Order: sequence, then structure tokens, then C-alpha cells
Amino acid sequence: MLARATARFAVRPATASIKARTFATASRAAASASSRRMAMATAGVVTASALSYAYLQKPIAADSKPIAGVKGTFSERTFIAIKPDGVQRGLVGKVISRFEERGYKLVGLKALAPSKELAEKHYDDLKARPFFAGLVNYMTSGTPVIAMVWEGKDVIKQGRAMIGATNPLESAPGTIRGQYCISVGRNIIHGSDSFESAEKEIGLWFGKAGELVEWTPANVDWIQSDN
Repeated sequence: MLARATARFAVRPATASIKARTFATASRAAASASSRRMAMATAGVVTASALSYAYLQKPIAADSKPIAGVKGTFSERTFIAIKPDGVQRGLVGKVISRFEERGYKLVGLKALAPSKELAEKHYDDLKARPFFAGLVNYMTSGTPVIAMVWEGKDVIKQGRAMIGATNPLESAPGTIRGQYCISVGRNIIHGSDSFESAEKEIGLWFGKAGELVEWTPANVDWIQSDN
């Protein structure tokens, strides 16, 4: 009997010791998991903060390449806008056809009624001219402007040549203005006149990410080649 009692006494401390070790191991595992979760959460906060900082510090690019492409290459871009009079006269399709048939690629297109602020920024270089107020009122009349970005080799210079002189009466026959208008105050279309202007104007009208589309026409090999 004494032997059985002694045996029971010996077993209980051993069992208690095993439970204690098991509890301690589980506590350490829980603490380790908690530490890992805390580290991951901290890393997530740091990453999010870094991304937010980068987003706030850098201007938004319209897509992965420079907003006006690369000057002198097939990726060069220009800003073309059909003004309210061109829209009212139903000339949108005719203008688009001119650029498509020439072989240029449309990478941005929107119809919008510009705000006064946007019109003033767009024509900022003309703000000292006596016709500036009338020009802004005309552009913000409520009739939409068709804003476009076209891409292709030498598109800025060629786009201006296709459009014609600012005064339609001085435009060569066959140009857009030479064919479709007669008044300098209603000359239906705008085109960037330099690479710097294209950068500024595309940024104003298509400055948000995703507004320009990078794509490849099926007939590109029959249009673009320097052999």
C-alpha cells in the first residue's frame, strides 16, 4: 500500500512538470506569432506610407512613357483639339479621318466642356492679348471640345502643317483650315506648335493616369519603317 501511494506521488509531479513545459512552449510560440504579425503590420504601414509619400511627391504620369513621347521618334505625340465651332459644324469625323489616313495613331480622346481655369491655362501665353477674354468665353461656351493625342513620327510639325495657318485665309488649300473655315476667330482646330507645347498641353488635358492608351495598330509594319 505504501508503495502504491509513493508511486502516485511520484507520477503527479512528473505530469505537472510536463504540463508546465507544454504551457511554456505554447506561450513562446504564441508570442513569436504575435511578434511576426506585429512586424508584418509595421512593414505594411511603412510600405503604405512610402507609397503615399512617393505618390504625393511625384507628378502623375499619363502612362509609362514620357507624356509627349520621345521627340523625333515614332513615339512622338501632339495635342490636337477640335474647338466648339468645329464640333457645332459636324467636322469631328473629317478631322479624325485626316490624321488616321495619314498614318498617325490615336492614343487619347475625350469630349469635354472646358472650365474657365483650364481654358486660361491652355492659352496662358495669350493672356496679354486683347482677344483673350473672348477666346476663353468661346472655348467655355458649353459646346464640347474634342481633345485628342496623336502619336507618330514628326507628328507635331506635320500636325501643324495639316492644320494650316492660324488665319484660315492664309492657309494652303487642302489643309484643314484652308478647306473648312474662313475666320481667324473660328478656325475650328488647335494643334501643339512645339514639343514643349505638346508636353504642357497633353499634361493639362490628359494628365491623369490611364487617360492615354498604349497600343499597336495591326498595320503598323505597313506605315512605320525606316528600312
